[in-house]
Amino acid sequence: MPVKVIMTAEDIRRTLARIAHEILERNKSLSELVLVGMLTRGFPLARRLAANIKNFEGTEIPVGSLDISLYRDDLDSMQFKPVINSSQIPDIHGKTVILVDDVLYTGRSTRAALDALIDYGRPATIQLAVLIDRGHRELPIRADYIGKNIPSARSEEIKVELVESDGTDRVTIIPSPEEGEK
Repeated sequence: MPVKVIMTAEDIRRTLARIAHEILERNKSLSELVLVGMLTRGFPLARRLAANIKNFEGTEIPVGSLDISLYRDDLDSMQFKPVINSSQIPDIHGKTVILVDDVLYTGRSTRAALDALIDYGRPATIQLAVLIDRGHRELPIRADYIGKNIPSARSEEIKVELVESDGTDRVTIIPSPEEGEK
């Protein structure tokens, strides 16, 4: 079975516009809002959400990037060991932080991100925005803002490509090898 495109560039653009509107509806005080994107693909998504909010409301929202590699629960099993924390976080103390990621799967990356954020200050609240929720949670974590729910098998891969890092905008689902052989 070939790779299947499940979101085009236009789908991603519309989805991020919708999520930005949902964020505005839920958070009345934009002066207390901070967007923090998880590296790698959550950061450009956070920047795009902030640009949408600025276009809709004329208010610039601070955007930070969060490197969770030192907070992962599988750090000891990784082949490479991260040595530099490349996070750039604006002041989050007492603020509403919208944590942004591309795909929510087991919840482990989100748990690591929550641990990392707390090291930078004490936000009033943390909300989670994801482009794709594919299910299969291993931890009790759910997103507040979801671009698209995509039920998938654990053996499948959801691949998010963004212009900023990959040269194109699209989301694909890659079937497991055994499914491709049928």
